Amino acid sequence: MPRLSHTHPKYRRHKASGQAMVTLNSKDFYLGPHGSRASVREYDRLIAEWLANDRFLPNEVDSPITMEELLAAFWQHAEHYYVGLDGKPTKELDSYRQSMRPLRALYGATCVSDFGPLSLKSVRKLFVDKGFARKHINQQIGRIKRIFKWGVENELVPPAVFQALQAIAGLKRGRSNARETPPIKPVSESLVSEVKAYVSRQVWAMIQLQLLTGMRSSEVTSMRMCDITKTGDVWEYRPLFHKTAYCGRERVVFLGKKAQSIINTFQDRDSNSYLFSPQEAKEERNVQRRAERKTPMTPSQSKRKPNKNPKRAPRDQYDSQTYGRAITYAIKKAGCEHWTPHQLRHTAATRIRSEYQDSCCRWNKRSVPLPF
Repeated sequence: MPRLSHTHPKYRRHKASGQAMVTLNSKDFYLGPHGSRASVREYDRLIAEWLANDRFLPNEVDSPITMEELLAAFWQHAEHYYVGLDGKPTKELDSYRQSMRPLRALYGATCVSDFGPLSLKSVRKLFVDKGFARKHINQQIGRIKRIFKWGVENELVPPAVFQALQAIAGLKRGRSNARETPPIKPVSESLVSEVKAYVSRQVWAMIQLQLLTGMRSSEVTSMRMCDITKTGDVWEYRPLFHKTAYCGRERVVFLGKKAQSIINTFQDRDSNSYLFSPQEAKEERNVQRRAERKTPMTPSQSKRKPNKNPKRAPRDQYDSQTYGRAITYAIKKAGCEHWTPHQLRHTAATRIRSEYQDSCCRWNKRSVPLPF
């Protein structure tokens, strides 16, 4: 009898019948006479299918699974699939969580074979009633369809169910009750300058770099000196992790003289450390508060020791959320019109287009013969 590995559910003998058996997901499978080669081959086949389906059994025709079981199986797959190159979950994982909540609330106990286009429309209506934007609703419905597509791929959902859901078209502009969102427009640099007095020098440096280069929030918050090539008059910044890294694309951000002067003020650190640190910003803010203090510190306050294990300790790196919250806080303090870091990309693109469009047009007229 071939030797079996015990890293997976065990191949064992059923005493009453003498059959070989294995238990997968709390379900017993009988494989044939214990010790026979046929039973070992059947064991290997079941284990291979079980591992290929992320340790979840394919659906059997006589026992269709419920919606809640499908979502649980997909979530187990999504936690391993939607992970960035840095090992952290991507934003897509949280988007799937939001799309699965109403699906589970309305149809958690429903068999997946009974879920049809009208059921999906009722989920979509729930999104509309909650006030979600039309584009966001279409994206969430698309994610629900992809859950069923994954179920068909892993033999958990009948193919006819997914084919029927494909008949649901996306909501069209002006032909539904869903809320429409205005297009994202650039923010004026004069409006941006109003928050300078209410942000740390780290946040203000990131704002200026976005205005100069048009890079994404996640790219400017993860800048390190080891990722910047300083050869030539123009530096090149290659983010270690970026939005299209999973596609095998390289992202290069060019840094001119103005951007270089901003970065040079943060060079007094290890090359592998992040340039902009919330922890450093907090320490500088505390030093400034002590310097601006008008009343003397009491003896009890001077003897007070900082908490070694605070509940919310500042990290060594900003992310897109903390960076955006810092700007939102400054906007409220300044009492100016609201804007987001993403609008800084549009501002940079608008400025670059206006500066170089005329020169490009003149070059094209000289290089390409006109038809008249």
